[in-house]
Amino acid sequence: MGILSAIPQLIRTGATFERAGALALVLESLGASPLLRGTVRALVWPLRWAGRRGDPALPPLARALTAMGPAFIKFGQILSTRPDVVGTRLAAQLRLLQDRLPPFPQEAARAVIARELGLPVEALFSEFSEPVAAASLAQVHRARLRATGEPVAVKVLRPGIERAFRRDIDGMRLIARLLDLIPASRRLRPLDVVDHFEGVVRGELDLRLEAAAASEFAANTAGDAGFRVPAVRWPETGRRVMTLDWVDGIPAGDPEAIRAAGHDLPALAERVLQLFLRHALRDGYFHADMHQGNLKIAADGAIVAYDFGIMGRIDDYTRRVYAEILWGFIRRDYRRVAEVHFEAGYVPADRSVEAFAQALRAVGEPIFGMDASRISMGRLLTHLFEVTERFGMQTRTELILLQRTMVVVEGVARSLDPHVDIWRAAAPVVEDYIRASLGPQAVARDLWRAARVLARLSPHLPQIARDALTPERSAHGGRRTSRLAPLLWMGLGGAIALLGVAAGAGL
Repeated sequence: MGILSAIPQLIRTGATFERAGALALVLESLGASPLLRGTVRALVWPLRWAGRRGDPALPPLARALTAMGPAFIKFGQILSTRPDVVGTRLAAQLRLLQDRLPPFPQEAARAVIARELGLPVEALFSEFSEPVAAASLAQVHRARLRATGEPVAVKVLRPGIERAFRRDIDGMRLIARLLDLIPASRRLRPLDVVDHFEGVVRGELDLRLEAAAASEFAANTAGDAGFRVPAVRWPETGRRVMTLDWVDGIPAGDPEAIRAAGHDLPALAERVLQLFLRHALRDGYFHADMHQGNLKIAADGAIVAYDFGIMGRIDDYTRRVYAEILWGFIRRDYRRVAEVHFEAGYVPADRSVEAFAQALRAVGEPIFGMDASRISMGRLLTHLFEVTERFGMQTRTELILLQRTMVVVEGVARSLDPHVDIWRAAAPVVEDYIRASLGPQAVARDLWRAARVLARLSPHLPQIARDALTPERSAHGGRRTSRLAPLLWMGLGGAIALLGVAAGAGL
């Protein structure tokens, strides 16, 4: 879609935002001057009639995005994970955004399944229900496998969603280019935000990738007591269709029903926090959309997760840094928390470690030892972002999704037990990870991994040595020792020492 063809989308978007009362809010959050805000609204106001009405019961921004359709709803949901971009005020409003779209007809779902899997629904399933849940990109049906009689959940993409997504992305990109003309909004990198959104949703538009995420997550968490992930049914899964085992249970957002079923709510609250931290720290792979709507409590008390469209991944080094930061807060060692930030390069080296530690103390002390009912995560995040901005800390994109999910999981735990002590619940998980990843055994394991890499390179070492030690010809025809020779000797010496340490450790 070119710029001209995207203009109607731009007009409809602006009109909808103005009609919902969200345009002024967005312009203000972008840092637009009063003159610019007034000019834009004066231009858009006469076109309000072209905007969609939306649900008046929703806050303005959520109302506007919901009215614009599936891609905009998903855009808002993803932006809710980026308070560093939209600010904590808008992020809080976006977290209220739900998939409020009507389901599409069952016959359309049947047609998608037949086209995708190559067989009619009747050949695959002995039962196939009306939609039991409808979201922005897909909907779910309960079915029963014809071959085995087992109940399954069948997720089907909305017909035409790929085409609608491409159209909406073109409109969003045009809006982002216009926003980039506002100096104050450039810090938000609007084009980068749209590119990030496009990459996330393109993954969600291929249900084979979500099925692979569910499979990996299930393998990682197979040994976690009190936690389950539905198994993927690969023969009944394709690009536009995904089939998982059916999950029976009470929605995590219904604590009264959970209590009535005889489950221990405080224990569940503590477990959901610990599970999230264990997955993030131990595996580096976690459910990044772990809200009440994606969790159920099974009859045996197990927490069952589903909907794996948004997953988070962090590398081993970042996990260690994050664990040290958490552990420092748990022990109230703010000096060490500050040092970890500097060691990881998160804070510019020209800033004061002592001043940063003092600022972190102002964040941590008011909430240490307090139960969740007395903590405002909104105010806490606002304070934290103020601190990081004041000390020139760059946004760590690899941590944003982790931090946002931590807030969501804390909200789930609080809904189950308003008095849950977040720090007490987190302490044993973080301590176990610290012991396993930063202690002597972890050092020996790292050395062994390095030694194995060197062992794989050993057949090439003679040639590398010859190349490095062969004298180079100077510009005047003379001979001189290769500049790589000292580095080679240092590397070989280090390799020998490393292999010796690994062998001494019995690895």
